[in-house]
Amino acid sequence: MAGCAPAYAFGVEPNWLERTFYRVKLPCKSLTRSVRILHLSDFHASPVVPFSLIENAVSLGLDAKPDVICLTGDFVTDAAPFDEAQYGRILRRLSCAGPIFATLGNHDGGAWGASVGGLKDTGMVCALLSSAGIPLLHNRSEIVRLRDQSLRLAGVPDLWSEQVNGDLAFANIPADDPAILLAHNPDTKDVLADRPWDLMLSGHTHGGQVVLPILGDRFTPVRDKRFIAGLKPWNGRQVYVTRGVGSIDGVRVNCRPEVTILDLTS
Repeated sequence: MAGCAPAYAFGVEPNWLERTFYRVKLPCKSLTRSVRILHLSDFHASPVVPFSLIENAVSLGLDAKPDVICLTGDFVTDAAPFDEAQYGRILRRLSCAGPIFATLGNHDGGAWGASVGGLKDTGMVCALLSSAGIPLLHNRSEIVRLRDQSLRLAGVPDLWSEQVNGDLAFANIPADDPAILLAHNPDTKDVLADRPWDLMLSGHTHGGQVVLPILGDRFTPVRDKRFIAGLKPWNGRQVYVTRGVGSIDGVRVNCRPEVTILDLTS
């Protein structure tokens, strides 16, 4: 029996995807019909997170027939080599399915990544996304036209990059437009508290990844421990934090990998 726990933590739960559904009401916003968002994050492609898991997550998400697809960073874990062509083919399935936008995470390159032996810059991940036809929201916004209505998506770099610029990201967002913010780290909400967004989509926490009795998820790398997983209200708005698809070190306990579907209504 002693060997069962490690076998489960490393061999079963990290590959046991869960698809979750949430209904998100946007008060006083002009949505004439429901909008379905597929939210995926933290693929963490690496020797311990196989492409098969990422592709299964993509398939599970696309089966829900989303209107818009949002990816919130950490496409890789470190500088370990991987098959860029294969990864690009998997991600292209998403861009072929409908409007899609992405932001970068702390593992996708830069000063923080370099400090822990990861990618020194974001060039490789940016090239991967470009090859897959996925636009990057780096301190900018885009309008998504969905038949008789529109949705504004704004995106910022990872909080730890110290490059978040609210002036640029929200330069052209009218206050009455439904606005979705893509930001890898949920603590970004505090930096952009004065900007006109209704729902923030984040990852980064992995939901705690290893959630143990008594200890819980106290080791999650965010300041605000209220926002580790799930949909939570905040100052008249809402924040959704996904548990993500991949993991660090290929282990999960009491915290299954997640594919999220959010149905927006007014």
